Amino acid sequence: MPAEIRDGDRPGSFVLWLDGRAQSEVDLADPTWLGFDYMRRIADVLDVAGPVGEPLRVLHVGGAAMTLPRYVAHTRPRSGQVVLEPDGSLIEEVRRLLPLPPRSGIKVRPVDGASGIRAVRDDAMDVVVLDAFAGGAVPPELLGTAFLEQARRVLGEGGVLVANVSDRAPFPVVRSAVAGVRALFADVVVGAEPATLKGRREGNLVLVAGADLPVDALRRRAASGAAPYRIFAGTPVLDTFGGGHSLP
Repeated sequence: MPAEIRDGDRPGSFVLWLDGRAQSEVDLADPTWLGFDYMRRIADVLDVAGPVGEPLRVLHVGGAAMTLPRYVAHTRPRSGQVVLEPDGSLIEEVRRLLPLPPRSGIKVRPVDGASGIRAVRDDAMDVVVLDAFAGGAVPPELLGTAFLEQARRVLGEGGVLVANVSDRAPFPVVRSAVAGVRALFADVVVGAEPATLKGRREGNLVLVAGADLPVDALRRRAASGAAPYRIFAGTPVLDTFGGGHSLP
């Protein structure tokens, strides 16, 4: 099913639909407005990933309507960003109907994440954002050891991996992802909304991996946002999302 861009509920916003699902929402006049809860959770991580307002080097695996790259370009001017998006027709449609701002610093490469990340230099990025879906799920190869090793390679010493994972209780996908991430990164944090944690519905869980993660800052944001969510760090990550086996 081809990509479709529709008007959003918010005046001036647009929603990108793929495979019958709403994938991204953009307000061209206000890139800081994020219509999807999980994107606000990722933005919380991006906001505390370095000094406020300072540029970041960000690799986005998955682009859709470029909502998060636009957010970073606005909140952290002069950031260097690379987007790996394999759907060339989608890229062209977004460029035509939802053009990126001039001199945004966003470079879009028409390549899949598993292939594209191998071309990125060692220690070239401060943050890797994994937000790629096919048929409503993260492609398994993007949660496997081979890809995670590449993510660890391209991140600098203080680099952070942020992954959006769709799952539902008892969270088999997240458990596998946690197992794979823990083998390569010092710390792992998981953010999730209450309804998903209680098993009421499938939802988006956000995994954060790195060293010396700003857990307290993330907890403050999780508690004070428009859609509060829970942060798991340390032993509670294993208590709730442990027991999985990393993917190849």
